[in-house]
Amino acid sequence: MAIIVLETFINAPAARCFQLALSMDLHTISARQTQEEIIDGVRRGVLQLGDSVTFRARHFGVWQTLTSKITAFESPRYFCDEMQRGAFKRMRHEHHFQVQDAGTLMRDVFEFASPLGWLGRAVDALVLKRYLRKFLVERARVVRHYAESGQWREVLPPQ
Repeated sequence: MAIIVLETFINAPAARCFQLALSMDLHTISARQTQEEIIDGVRRGVLQLGDSVTFRARHFGVWQTLTSKITAFESPRYFCDEMQRGAFKRMRHEHHFQVQDAGTLMRDVFEFASPLGWLGRAVDALVLKRYLRKFLVERARVVRHYAESGQWREVLPPQ
């Protein structure tokens, strides 16, 4: 199983960062580089425990479909989404939000495994880990930008 851990400090309250990470509207913005679209499940707003979403996106020139479900939820500190269907053998993404100084430390723990035994493990180590880390870094950059600017109001429901 390959693991990516990414920490991003955001100068904004944890509750705002938590909601932005669950926002389908912001997810769509952050995944434009893969032409990602939501084809089933929750399409707008903020996800809740038990919600599922099916995405269709282009990775390495190939269209992929992945269904993910929110399987754990402790607002505003933690949530987890796990692949229900898709190309991976297994995929689990933990999202942690810790109040720190005047802001929030957002910590992503992304675990994945490709099928095909040793061949899949080689692809994970040589290609996918770097590719997925870049995808997660971009996503964190977008969450940070929206959280720290007034743009969060464009994608979150009024408080």
